[in-house]
Amino acid sequence: MEAPRLAHTMSSPTSPCEEVIKNLSLEAIQLCDRDGNKSQDSGIAEMEELPVPHNIKISNITCDSFKISWDMDSKSKDRITHYFIDLNKKENKNSNKFKHKDVPTKLVAKAVPLPMTVRGHWFLSPRTEYTVAVQTASKQVDGDYVVSEWSEIIEFCTADYSKVHLTQLLEKAEVIAGRMLKLSGFYRNQHKEYFDYIREHHGNAMQPSVKDNSGSHGSPISGKLEGIFFSCNTEFNTGKPPQDSPYGRYRFEIAAEKLFNPNTNLYFGDFYCMYTAYHYVILVIAPVGSPGDEFCKQRLPQLNIKNNKFLTCNEEDGVMVYHHAQDVILEVIYTDPVDLSLGTVAEITGHQLMSLSTANAKKYPSCNTCNISGGR
Repeated sequence: MEAPRLAHTMSSPTSPCEEVIKNLSLEAIQLCDRDGNKSQDSGIAEMEELPVPHNIKISNITCDSFKISWDMDSKSKDRITHYFIDLNKKENKNSNKFKHKDVPTKLVAKAVPLPMTVRGHWFLSPRTEYTVAVQTASKQVDGDYVVSEWSEIIEFCTADYSKVHLTQLLEKAEVIAGRMLKLSGFYRNQHKEYFDYIREHHGNAMQPSVKDNSGSHGSPISGKLEGIFFSCNTEFNTGKPPQDSPYGRYRFEIAAEKLFNPNTNLYFGDFYCMYTAYHYVILVIAPVGSPGDEFCKQRLPQLNIKNNKFLTCNEEDGVMVYHHAQDVILEVIYTDPVDLSLGTVAEITGHQLMSLSTANAKKYPSCNTCNISGGR
């Protein structure tokens, strides 16, 4: 019985694989797995041997693309018409089996000069480990394919958001920031034990710590930037910080000019939500020339401290005046140590609302307001 031909799925204009490999004609097809076990209806024949890709190289990695190249023996090289690319998240590399015969799991590109760019935010997420394997194929006149064996499996990790991606996030955040309200200071909520520990073990100075993994998956500051978290949002009716907090019943308050002034730089770090109507913007304040400033300068969009949509610092009649955005929740990271003597510590009267905590919070990946084409 003649083997059925492969069914191609690229005719649909909404197929998520259309952007997979830049400037190439792609097809999502059903193939054999890396062990050579073919689906009953695959229509793939292994006849004359085709060269097996080896010495695979991955380069030019971004948050949603990479370049791939490999070496091949010259034997039968002129018969190659297509490349089959098997791309999987690393945690799934041992479960490369078809769940259903109609579910495409491989990418196909016409044979072009290498290196070849693989691009597609539909299946490539930032800061994610992947495995990739390749086989060469020859399309026959009847539509069937002759394929080589799979290459070795290569592992790689996609990159963080670039400044270009963060600028896209910044522009989205600016749309909903809302009008600016006056601000007098920053505050940090913690448990009493935290402040006692700072006094006893750190000479009264709060120390920067590595930012957690809350927010956008591709944010370059998560797990890398060291800083101290502060809030600056105020209640609309009082102009003062809210009395409730998810982080502890003790609050350190400090005048805005102590942390934010013409001797500091301001950077945009992230924009996200957590399956709620509230949106968060992460800003970074770094003293000019400090290690935190150098870190941010290479990775984050810098904001004009006098004129931006989130947090401003201006001199009026010899006095520094501060404003913050009304319609987003600002999370401010200060990159240097802060001595408790520069402010005050007192117990708040409100409740500890743990549901408001953003610690390691995951971003809602389907929100149209705060997601960009580069992935989550």
